[in-house]
Amino acid sequence: MTGTGKRVLAGTLLLAVTSLTQAAEESRELVQLPEMMQQHMMSNMRDHLVAINEIMLSIASDDLDRAADIAENRLGMSSLGSHGASHLAKFMPEDMRSKGTAMHRAASRFALTAQEGEPLPAYRALTAVTTACVTCHSSYRIR
Repeated sequence: MTGTGKRVLAGTLLLAVTSLTQAAEESRELVQLPEMMQQHMMSNMRDHLVAINEIMLSIASDDLDRAADIAENRLGMSSLGSHGASHLAKFMPEDMRSKGTAMHRAASRFALTAQEGEPLPAYRALTAVTTACVTCHSSYRIR
């Protein structure tokens, strides 16, 4: 896949996620969080989005080791302590926690796949991460 093709794919994915979010906005469950926790969670989500972008750029640059490091340290199971996940988890419904854990596990699996050095399987593994994000964001909101 060419660099242009990769950018088109990334843009298409972003539009799809945006469309799904807008269509589901009215039906998402509101999760009540204290303002400080809302800010904390939003900060984490923004960092997750930046990490996914950095992962895609790393794959596009054929730097799968960097993609794996970003995934594990910023999104994977190893990242939970740095995100303060235990403080946020007690405010989440069980299903929301499960969806979040699924994303973190998928990111760790992606990291292992990326370390194998093949871009196409890495992209496929990354879709499990973004699918977990879409599933949770389509189901829940905090505002």
